[in-house]
Amino acid sequence: MLRFEETAFWVLHRGKEYGPFDYQWSKDLHGIELMFEGDKFGEFIGQHQLHADLSYYQLPRKVATVASIVLGSVVYGIRQGWNHERRIQFAHENLRNKPSSL
Repeated sequence: MLRFEETAFWVLHRGKEYGPFDYQWSKDLHGIELMFEGDKFGEFIGQHQLHADLSYYQLPRKVATVASIVLGSVVYGIRQGWNHERRIQFAHENLRNKPSSL
């Protein structure tokens, strides 16, 4: 389950809430920084450059998977010029269509 507040979101898993996950534009406005609890854990630099590592936070695998799918969907939507509602809809679609092994 997800909870959104503006651009930030929280992942609810086994009665606990993890987050906020969020993004912000890099200082040069060419990339998008991925954030967890206000700390940068990754960055989207271009179509073929993405770095993200949540291992430091020792999150449950399901939480990290859901957060990664949602953030990836949001970044894709930003690059497509979609509004916030369409990006969230796309994230939900991707979560519904993810392989059951994840």
